[in-house]
Amino acid sequence: MASRGTVRASGNFNASADAEVLHKAMKGLGTDEDAILQLLTARSNAQRQEIKAAYKTLFGKDLESDLKGELGGMFETLIVGLMTPPIAYDVKSLRDAIKGAGTDEKVLVEILASRTPEQVKKIIAAYKQEYDDDLEEDVCGDTSGHFQRLLVILLQASRQTGIQQGNIETDAQVLFKAGEEKFGTDEQTFVTILGNRSPEHLRRVFDAYMKLSGFEMEETIKRETSGGLRDLLLAVVKCARSVPAYFAETLYYAMKGAGTDDNTLVRVMVSRSEVDMLDIKTHFRRMFACSLFSMIKGDTNGDYRKALLLLCGGDEA
Repeated sequence: MASRGTVRASGNFNASADAEVLHKAMKGLGTDEDAILQLLTARSNAQRQEIKAAYKTLFGKDLESDLKGELGGMFETLIVGLMTPPIAYDVKSLRDAIKGAGTDEKVLVEILASRTPEQVKKIIAAYKQEYDDDLEEDVCGDTSGHFQRLLVILLQASRQTGIQQGNIETDAQVLFKAGEEKFGTDEQTFVTILGNRSPEHLRRVFDAYMKLSGFEMEETIKRETSGGLRDLLLAVVKCARSVPAYFAETLYYAMKGAGTDDNTLVRVMVSRSEVDMLDIKTHFRRMFACSLFSMIKGDTNGDYRKALLLLCGGDEA
């Protein structure tokens, strides 16, 4: 599948030359932040790993440690994120979300609802290797109820594939009976069906559900559930409809209103820049009548803004 990312591998790539440029940018008095951000946003993650190796060979030092020593604030967070391989980045984000003070449910929801089963399997293996802990156990130790159950189903990474033609109507009816038709909701039914079916199948179920109930699936979930479970069910439904649209909305609400949720902004821009940022931008403009570029520009500043805008890749949708 062709990448729909804004960041692509540089054609004329020389890891040692890049390592030299970065070393020079950090040597002596004052740091040339501009040189750092221009270079790193114009290389793919795989190329950044090669630069990291070349830097170690040439200067006997760890590039990431040097960057951390020279940069600060959200700009540092963003650059360190760009230097981290994608699966390792997800693993670290999940670990921080679980092990910090209080669980950051938002991170668990965003990553586990949007990643493919193959990616989830890699995340679980890498988590085990990195921390010698079981991700599912850690998640269970920090969550409860139906919210926990759905996270565990997503961590099984064993969604059905394709469309079960015979089950579309049945699934829609079962969901209708569990939600709109029932006094008090049967959350378990929502958890089981939404957690186990493929995105293609779920899209058909949502259409059948709409015909049956007169409601979009999202409306029912908003009315019938609450808290973490509600957020996770909504994320699963939105990702089944369109992962880029889900991230467009995530970015919009990270910047809308008082104060920016910089951690979410960085996480999405870093993790989607080589995957589907072009599609996210298209959905963003369609959904919010402004461009992602202009919203980032108005909501951030300094080198941090410059780097984010380069990841965003221009103002066109």
